[in-house]
Amino acid sequence: MADNGPVTIRTSKFITNRLLNRKQFLLTVTHPTRANLSRVELGERLGQLYKADKERVVVFGLRTKFGGGVTQGFGLVYDDEESQKAFEPKHRLVRSGLATKVEKASRKLRKERKNRSKKLRGTAKKSSGGDKKK
Repeated sequence: MADNGPVTIRTSKFITNRLLNRKQFLLTVTHPTRANLSRVELGERLGQLYKADKERVVVFGLRTKFGGGVTQGFGLVYDDEESQKAFEPKHRLVRSGLATKVEKASRKLRKERKNRSKKLRGTAKKSSGGDKKK
């Protein structure tokens, strides 16, 4: 990164969760001269700290305190990829590259399509949902 100021990473409320095959903790990052740290960079540093693969580290819920300099969030370090895929929410798996994002039409478009199909009956109703353009 371009801005390499001093950074301190502290973990608190550390729990080794055997049921979910992970270590979980609160994360406090002190970065007085930097704007912020990326989630990727935090994952790499936590991977080194806990002697784990950086792909098994999940960092989320980062909030920077007003005035900057301190960021707090949550961190998880999974034991293996299978347990990460089993217990992580889908959106965080997509974020870490372990799942693909489901592409779907916008919410407004789906609602409009649903309401148009309400006016039809029978086979016309089935065909109206599939048609994107006429």
